[in-house]
Amino acid sequence: MNPATEEYQALFEDLGEPIAEVLETHWIELSRLFSPMGFKAFLESVSNLKALGRGDELVISFIESAGPVTRSIGETAVFELLSSVIKMFSKASAEVLAMVFKSAPVAVSRLGEAELFVAYLSLLDYIAAKAPRALRPLLGQIEQLLGVLTLGGLRRWITWGIQAHRTDFAAQEAYFSLATPESRAVLQRERRGVLFVDVQRRLVMYLRALWGRDFFLRPTSGDFESRAGYRPFIDELFINLPDAYDDYAVEGEQTVDGLTVYRAAAAHAAAHQIYSRLDSDAKNASPLDRATIGLFEDARVEKLAMADFPGLVPLWRNLNQLTVAALPADARTGENPTLGALFDRIALALCDENSSDTHPLVEWSREAFKAALDRLEDQEMARELGIALAEKIQQQNLVFQSRTDIPSSPYRDDNTYLWQTPETGKSNAHTAASIQEKRKYVSVMQMLHALDVEYATAESADEIWVLATELFDDDGTTFNELYGTPPTASPRYYPEWDYQSQLERPLWTTLMEKKPKLGDPAVVDNILFEHAPMVRRLKYLIEGLQPQGVVRQKKIEDGDEVDLNAAIGAMIDIRMNRQPDPRIGIRRRIHVRDLSVILLIDLSESTNDLVQTGEEEKTVLDMAREAAALLGDALNRIGDPYAIHGFDSNGRSDVEYFRFKDFDDAFDDLAKARLAGMTGQLSTRMGTALRHAGHLLDSRPSQKKLILLLTDGEPSDNDVRDPQYLRQDTKRVVEELGKRGINTFCVTLDPRADDYVERIFGPKHYMILDHVARLPEKLPALYLSMTR
Repeated sequence: MNPATEEYQALFEDLGEPIAEVLETHWIELSRLFSPMGFKAFLESVSNLKALGRGDELVISFIESAGPVTRSIGETAVFELLSSVIKMFSKASAEVLAMVFKSAPVAVSRLGEAELFVAYLSLLDYIAAKAPRALRPLLGQIEQLLGVLTLGGLRRWITWGIQAHRTDFAAQEAYFSLATPESRAVLQRERRGVLFVDVQRRLVMYLRALWGRDFFLRPTSGDFESRAGYRPFIDELFINLPDAYDDYAVEGEQTVDGLTVYRAAAAHAAAHQIYSRLDSDAKNASPLDRATIGLFEDARVEKLAMADFPGLVPLWRNLNQLTVAALPADARTGENPTLGALFDRIALALCDENSSDTHPLVEWSREAFKAALDRLEDQEMARELGIALAEKIQQQNLVFQSRTDIPSSPYRDDNTYLWQTPETGKSNAHTAASIQEKRKYVSVMQMLHALDVEYATAESADEIWVLATELFDDDGTTFNELYGTPPTASPRYYPEWDYQSQLERPLWTTLMEKKPKLGDPAVVDNILFEHAPMVRRLKYLIEGLQPQGVVRQKKIEDGDEVDLNAAIGAMIDIRMNRQPDPRIGIRRRIHVRDLSVILLIDLSESTNDLVQTGEEEKTVLDMAREAAALLGDALNRIGDPYAIHGFDSNGRSDVEYFRFKDFDDAFDDLAKARLAGMTGQLSTRMGTALRHAGHLLDSRPSQKKLILLLTDGEPSDNDVRDPQYLRQDTKRVVEELGKRGINTFCVTLDPRADDYVERIFGPKHYMILDHVARLPEKLPALYLSMTR
């Protein structure tokens, strides 16, 4: 056995000889491909899969598929694959499930993108539910199918076969085995000219040869319902292209092959990344303004690219000419075309200087663009011309339909790159991951001798250099204090419990710690002032909880000293032939409160609901803020270490976690400002937040640990339909935390919580508060009564 595997001797013994032999063969490769945390989760998954008792072949095929899948699209895809197979446990045999694992490397190599692979797994689950007998023959032909079909084409081919042979199992098996003429005919109808996966490498090299830098290309599945097809788009660093392009042909005109269309689309999107920047004003423009600005911005970047690389001129010009030639005759030459056709004619006129289109708007666009060529480097030029064209269109009372009136040339992207800022959660996760990869630790001398840009920021740097020790300025202040920015927290990945398969989904959820927004600390001060009578009542309860120093315990058998009165009583009992009480000792101990607590607040959208509190209305979030302020003040007086955190979620890949006050923080103006800035949004993925709170408590040295959860509803999220799924996951988390010595108590404001809260948290570990207005007074009193 490998030295590296000796510590997992128990795992190998549990797996048995065939599986252990295969795992040891792939051990070195998998340990290099997976991250340390991912590899540990992978081994746990292998053990759990073996424990299900569906045979060794299933486990072996999972191990063998993990390497190729991870190498192609990352370790997360392995756990997506496992989760999908587990969902199909009740729908297919172990042999068919093993075929899913074995065919996964082929699917990954042909699809080439994690999102498409997840969609492919969902398609297999759909087949298992609708036509389980079709899975075996389908998986036997999957390499041939994906060799000629896109994912959308495969979906349509499968749907046709299921609908045509829903009850005829023999015909169904023949169809999915490609053994019938109709099966091959439908396959021929759905196949495409050029698949992205076959030309991706050539496209990357093509763009690198043009601009001398790398571009990130990835396929996106489209159904190609319209002649224009699925439009490319730019998402942050990635150029998303359709997973296939047909040859672009117009009757009587020269045909452009699919590879040339791919080159035109990739070069056009790359030109946007090189020459275009986010237009902060255009994001508030009308849809018509965006369409016309996009027209001139497309022409501007193409003009700049063609000036640098004249070989691009025929590439884009020919496609624009074919697009106009494909228009109906009245739209191609008439004076009253639709705006979509008019945009195609304007695009050709801006790209081809020899265009002879005489439509007034086309002529105006061509002449205005020529007059502004000296400002070609200025993106504002495209904005000014686009708005001017939109005004002329409105003056002529032309009707604009944002969904249909778009340039129909297949290579042009949707121009959202110009006015859509990246989504916050996605941007943060991407930034955190990239910073983790770019960070490099250097010595002071390396920093001083090789620093190129003194004031570079983490967002703009190609590589982040970090000093292992502090560097001090002349006045004794560190440069980190003068110029440093708070580090971006790396995302944390947690498993989730699938109650249907009775297995954990490894690394299933992504949690990001976010910096809380700051409000006015006077808000919290006003809360304490308004509730002054309650604060005075709590004071007497607090005094009874203060540590009492040395305490003497009597009636101890092995005490530190003898209790004289008890010893005399025992001697009297002996003289009178009675059984004496052996507890004649006294023990002295120091009475201290050794407790750490996290108040975890649900910050979902429902906390913005209004409730009646006397003469005024407040939101549930206001009540939670008041309760947190009063509890924080009480704990501050007692001296118990405590933290106040909050959470919300937007699907499993975006769970937000906020630290308003940490254990080592003072309950000062900064903590109060964070509490005042609390906002309610999104959903409630409770299990992931509890896992993270438990992780934070694990590092505390206290003997007793408590999570006090404050919520107004049951666990839920926008990507989960089964109401039991997140309930069962939260129940599992509570049980796991209890085994680690962390107690969880839930205070819920949901009047319907009787249906689920006891099953999740257990009896005597929850409180349902029917009157939300009483929360501020109930929460501190509850804590004091729980921790006497």
